[in-house]
Amino acid sequence: MPSSKYFPIALAAVMFCTSCNEAKKTNDETSPAPVQDSTVKGPKWWAGSNVYEVNLRQYSKAGTINEFAKSLPRLRDMGVEILWFMPITPIGIEGRKQSEKELGSYYAVRNYTAFNEDYGTIDDWKAFVKQAQGMGFKVITDWVANHSAPDNPWVKSHPEFYAKDSTGKMYGPFDWTDVRKLDYTNRGLRDSMIAAMKFWLTQTGIDGFRCDVAAEVPNDFWKECITQLKSIRPDIFMLAETDKPELHTAGFDVSYGWQAMHAMKDLYTGKYTLAQFDSVQTQGLKDFPANAGRLFFTTNHDENSWNGTEYEKFGNAAKAFAVFTQTYAQSIPLIYSGQELPNKKRLKFFVKDTIGWTGKYEMASFYKTLSILRKTNPALNYDATYKKLSSTNDKAVYAYVREKDGRKAVVIMNLSKQAQKFKITDTLINGEPMNIFIGVTEKISDQHEFSIEPWGYIVYDYMFHDS
Repeated sequence: MPSSKYFPIALAAVMFCTSCNEAKKTNDETSPAPVQDSTVKGPKWWAGSNVYEVNLRQYSKAGTINEFAKSLPRLRDMGVEILWFMPITPIGIEGRKQSEKELGSYYAVRNYTAFNEDYGTIDDWKAFVKQAQGMGFKVITDWVANHSAPDNPWVKSHPEFYAKDSTGKMYGPFDWTDVRKLDYTNRGLRDSMIAAMKFWLTQTGIDGFRCDVAAEVPNDFWKECITQLKSIRPDIFMLAETDKPELHTAGFDVSYGWQAMHAMKDLYTGKYTLAQFDSVQTQGLKDFPANAGRLFFTTNHDENSWNGTEYEKFGNAAKAFAVFTQTYAQSIPLIYSGQELPNKKRLKFFVKDTIGWTGKYEMASFYKTLSILRKTNPALNYDATYKKLSSTNDKAVYAYVREKDGRKAVVIMNLSKQAQKFKITDTLINGEPMNIFIGVTEKISDQHEFSIEPWGYIVYDYMFHDS
């Protein structure tokens, strides 16, 4: 448990920023919240932020937006800033599996400009967005541009919007039989899709989009789309579900760090050495533009439902890897619904399977500590510099320093199954930083001997640039 010695000053800074945001909110429910003009040079508002993925269907027994709103104070206290909602549009009925419990895939869009009736009304959504933004949150929604449900009105009114097979029949991508693929060679589709996204931006005031299977949609469409959206709201947040660097040239701010997550699993299972793990991370920094943010995570809705919980995949290394996702270069970290419990069950995808909230939130203080550090120390901004640090045991120890604006943060992890004693052989660690997870200041140097338990970690916050 982090010491209360560390929380007061840092939390005060967070609350000060929140109160500034509250003072700027508009009283016009249909108007988008004020944003910083992206033509003004300066840091992105999301530079040191985080994303919390909301699985609304599984979040509560009611599964409504009004019920979720009751969690906002708790999430704000935990340091959550960007709320990403899985698709809030109505779900297709045609093509669902034949089961009386079947609710369908969130990603089978029945209507691009309507709110899912299971979650409430669109007026409920507008009120929620205004409430959340008034508390300092940003709100983004999942957008499914690659395909729609078979009973989407476009199927009948605009069949030319859809891709056809050799027989002239519409089809779903991959093995997704409950959707139909859209055809971006059609100008009308492009205009209609952009208009639908503008609807959510202008009529409900959201702060951006997470775009599903973004690489399956032509890059030139995204460039045109994002240009138009940012002409309305210059500082919207655009997150692409892809690990292809070229989508950043289309205007996306953040893309997925799939390689990092897979490398975590390979390291934990012994398939990778620590040197190989580091090679994957280093290659990622080379492949992506310097101004690219990367969404790092240990789990999300897909991983949890289909590949197992973070504890199934990473065991007692789950917290160490969570620290990595929160602190590595270019990282914008993701927290999935229930990780603050922690949730140790796979949530079913197509049916109702409510998260088993206990009211204890045993991991909340862990995430809060990291969120405060990211908010108050620019050295953990996505664009802060990164340098790997050498140790006397590089086969087990993974350490690095982040720096920006005269501030510094050092992360030291024992990514092995055995306890380790070692030294960090770099004078960059010299100083008297705060050990954030125990809330005390420590005097350390390149002569200091560290002792860390298996899959253990230390994160140091250098309040001033010691050297």
